[in-house]
Amino acid sequence: MVVSQWELDKILKEVWESGVILAGLSTGSICWFEQGVTDSLPGELTVLPCLGWLQRSNCPHYDGELERRPAYHRLLSAGKISDGYAADDGVALHFIENRLEPIFSSRPYAKAYRLQRMEDGIQETPLETVYLGAGLAKN
Repeated sequence: MVVSQWELDKILKEVWESGVILAGLSTGSICWFEQGVTDSLPGELTVLPCLGWLQRSNCPHYDGELERRPAYHRLLSAGKISDGYAADDGVALHFIENRLEPIFSSRPYAKAYRLQRMEDGIQETPLETVYLGAGLAKN
């Protein structure tokens, strides 16, 4: 893996531990978690092992790609991915250390969700999301 070969993972971890804010969209979002739902590999949506700095799993594009939600549910049901978080397009999951802080959205109805595998299926819990455009004056 190129990341390990160049030790970029070690460099990023050192930067993160020094307090620098790290961010990313899509794969740049899932990379910080233990696992993520990806279309980066040929075939159907699948699990990608990630850096593991944030606990659990992550699924971006939850409302932006038709197959994302059912794929995440299927992978959770099969025990192929750990419980985690899903984010609609335009939503930022904000973590300080391993603690989920306020979640922000650039879209008025976009949300984030906590997903857990339960005995009777998948529990999908909407999380409070702060719309960044709230209160802006309309012209």
